[in-house]
Amino acid sequence: MESKTGQQFDEQANACKTLFSKKARDYGTSWSVLRMSSLADQIFIKAQRIRTIDRLEVMKVAEEMDSEFIGIVNYAVIALIRLELGLRIEEGIDHEELMQRYTAKIQTAKELMLAKNHDYGEAWRDMLISSFTDLILMRILRIRQIEEHEGKTLASEGIDANLYDIINYAIFALIKISEQK
Repeated sequence: MESKTGQQFDEQANACKTLFSKKARDYGTSWSVLRMSSLADQIFIKAQRIRTIDRLEVMKVAEEMDSEFIGIVNYAVIALIRLELGLRIEEGIDHEELMQRYTAKIQTAKELMLAKNHDYGEAWRDMLISSFTDLILMRILRIRQIEEHEGKTLASEGIDANLYDIINYAIFALIKISEQK
């Protein structure tokens, strides 16, 4: 039987996937022109907005934090697909293939989450949502640094590992938000 965390992960990942699919039908793969630095900046902007929302008493844009975390998941998946495709611009990915790629990236993130969750004993459940935001921002700064070194690292994981961590932190935040509702 799958763990509660695995089921909650799937629920949140499916919400992200549903929105991604709808936007992909609206816009296609227009994101394929974005470089990794631009995708990292999109994730940074969303995480920074979450941080700002934490401090505000009144928001001027009526979007909740959960929509920003969904955006973070989706941009991280896009970045992973970009890594897979390389620098070529792919306007012709059909919807079915795109969704298969999306599903594969989310499945890899889930497998990583389950392995780490086993080893860390679900420590994330005792964390604050603000900590997930900070960890996402830290991963973005790492990605930027790796990009400055043209993707080469001496002793660290690469861009893809950081993107998978971003997906998992964002989904943990979505789980915690859903539990608070």
